Amino acid sequence: MQLEIMQLKEILLAELEREAAGTRSALQRVPEGHNDWKPHAKSMALGYLAALIATMPAWVVTMVKQDALDLKSPEAAKFKPLEWRKRSELISALDSSLTAAREALRNTTDEHLRTPWKFLIGGHVVDESPRHAMIEHSVFSHLAHHRGQLTVYLRLNDASVPALYGPSADEGLVA
Repeated sequence: MQLEIMQLKEILLAELEREAAGTRSALQRVPEGHNDWKPHAKSMALGYLAALIATMPAWVVTMVKQDALDLKSPEAAKFKPLEWRKRSELISALDSSLTAAREALRNTTDEHLRTPWKFLIGGHVVDESPRHAMIEHSVFSHLAHHRGQLTVYLRLNDASVPALYGPSADEGLVA
């Protein structure tokens, strides 16, 4: 039996699809009209958090097409959070973000994904790792973290919580 070795981009595309399903399920439950709601004064507002989650997959594009991102640069201004009023706007933003990420991954190579990518703030290197590692950590793990945060916000707003990695109190089955 011959072992099939997957390309890095195939692995990342598969992970993107797994994350997309749970992300969509969580965003479909975000209550409208509560964008300014926060569980604590130091917490992100619900609207900002939901918009961040909806657009985070598009970060893959930056990691594939650029060699670095400095959050204090004019280029970083494009990451301004989406202002939304209707849940459908969140879902549309997620769809656009996923489409862009899929295209970037399909059009790259494993060799390119092994090259370094830098995350900077004001010229200071915060992290530098191979692109594939940055995508795994700074997009997928970061997305899972904020999606988990969103499930707490959902519960505290009496919205149902989706089954993401196992059953939730609202859904007995895994989504």
